[in-house]
Amino acid sequence: MNSAITSCEHPGPLQTVDGVLSSHEGGQGREKGGQPRSPSSSPLAYGVLDIPPWYLCIFLGVQHFLTALGGLVAVPLILAKDLCLQHDPLTQSYLISTMFFVSGICTLLQVFLGVRLPILQGGTFAFVAPSVAMLSLPTWKCPTWTLNASLVNTSSPEFTEEWQKRIRELQGAIMVASCVQMLVGFSGLIGFLMRFIGPLTVAPTIALVALPLFDTAGSDAGIHWGIAATTVFLIVLFSQYLKSIAVPVPVYGREKKCHTSKFYLFQVFPVLMGLCISWLLCFVLTVTNALPSVPTAYGYLARTDTKGNVLNQAPWFRLPYPGQWGRPTISLAGVFGIIAGVISSVVESVGDYYACARLVGAPPPPKHAINRGIGIEGLGCLLAGAWGTGNGTTSFSENVGALGITRGPQVGSRMVIVAAGCVLLLMGIFGKIGAAFATIPTPVIGGMFLVMFGVITAVGISNLQYVDMNSSRNLFVFGFSIYCGLAVPSWVNKNPEKVHTGILQLDQVIQVLLTTGMFVGGLLGFLLDNTIPGSLEERGLLTWNQIQEESEETTKALEVYSLPCGIGTKFCTSSCTRGLPFWPRLEHGGKGEVGVSQLTLCSQDSSGERPKGATETRM
Repeated sequence: MNSAITSCEHPGPLQTVDGVLSSHEGGQGREKGGQPRSPSSSPLAYGVLDIPPWYLCIFLGVQHFLTALGGLVAVPLILAKDLCLQHDPLTQSYLISTMFFVSGICTLLQVFLGVRLPILQGGTFAFVAPSVAMLSLPTWKCPTWTLNASLVNTSSPEFTEEWQKRIRELQGAIMVASCVQMLVGFSGLIGFLMRFIGPLTVAPTIALVALPLFDTAGSDAGIHWGIAATTVFLIVLFSQYLKSIAVPVPVYGREKKCHTSKFYLFQVFPVLMGLCISWLLCFVLTVTNALPSVPTAYGYLARTDTKGNVLNQAPWFRLPYPGQWGRPTISLAGVFGIIAGVISSVVESVGDYYACARLVGAPPPPKHAINRGIGIEGLGCLLAGAWGTGNGTTSFSENVGALGITRGPQVGSRMVIVAAGCVLLLMGIFGKIGAAFATIPTPVIGGMFLVMFGVITAVGISNLQYVDMNSSRNLFVFGFSIYCGLAVPSWVNKNPEKVHTGILQLDQVIQVLLTTGMFVGGLLGFLLDNTIPGSLEERGLLTWNQIQEESEETTKALEVYSLPCGIGTKFCTSSCTRGLPFWPRLEHGGKGEVGVSQLTLCSQDSSGERPKGATETRM
């Protein structure tokens, strides 16, 4: 017998209930009579479809931007050396601003037209390895004179051409590879593959996004362990220990005018507060010269004035535009290398979609939403290549980690990510402000990474909840995939000369694939899970597939994942458009009407009718 759960959703403004600042959603979070509900009934005060107050969207959007800041800034800085830009901080700031701007565009495209989950788009580390491999070829190695700061004239045409021809080569490779990603998404191929991709494939893939980065996080934090530990302590303190403490804040209301109310400040802004306090601490230690002023001394990069040249030289306003570095060029080696990065990026993004949906209380994304999300990510990579970021874009796992930490009232709304996308656009236009954010001390970012990567790893492993982990088969598949995902890349990085087929381009592709931990672990998980005998229930595919199928039939899923302005549901509903793999599926009325029992999760009015706006979810 089927069952159904009916829920009400009435998004409303922030209100005061019993002296506590909270959101009002037609009783969401409280039963009739003011009695609180259990957390399982309403874990979020603001759901995916709800719109928090504008000021709350801005603050939370800034928090998500700061969470992604390390990754956004790190990618251009990592590529700077291979682009011959290590002695040109001004151009580095231009690349950072361009990354901000394009990430903002791609975030808005993903929220409005893509998978429509509250997930940020930004630079992808999956493209860094193939990019560095391509720039390491003899043809693209930087001339010796560009490595000497005294010989570099950043305004000379000769130097400009040296770095621009390299980034144009990256642009062309990224733009061609992005077309492959768009084909995989919009053709429905990724949706077809999802029937073979289960929890034992997704879990090691997402876990290995963060696990191999422990060295990077440790190195950044090790610049000054005191500052990094302070950042970790503050984020953990705010997000875990103080999250239930309400802080009195001034509020203006129509009835009570000016008065105070309680607000769960620590639960909503743990990352933002932790970074700001640590940044302020570094500033105080810099002004008082408590931190060393010698570049080779321990803790020097914890100073807030180490990147002052970038801030001084960056213009106040600069609008990035497509083709700002010239016309892109294309090489076969670069294209194949970036395609290898696309494979890992796609698998990672699919896992991020499910993790994000679970954290914000949304139904699992149906196949058409996944197809559309991957296709829009491919479009984002095309735009990133056209604008010349030197990188592509992908769903930010750091953002998913922030959702895990701040799983409090306001984080579930996708309008927060819209605000974050607008913040990214502004940071890309206001070059001086974007450069200022790039001056966050390295150990502060390292401390944040220690917390974020831990949460990302846990999010990946949490996919195993659908799997029978008492099965020796499943223990072997997951354990072996994780271990090889760490061991194989480590060996290949130490022995690159062992990968030799006689074909340079093929060697590069193989090396890139084998040095990407999430690709190695995900591929092994996929192969072992689909070849070692095991029942669908044992593998978690029975529950996994049921969740996907049911999510496509629910009104809630239709509301979350359908296109805006009624496209596909009220307009453009012809049989031709409905046949597209990325088009929303209309709910089939009448299905499952026999033997359906209903549990109403919203109070009815005095007439006994269901309130307007109620939604029904089959289970």
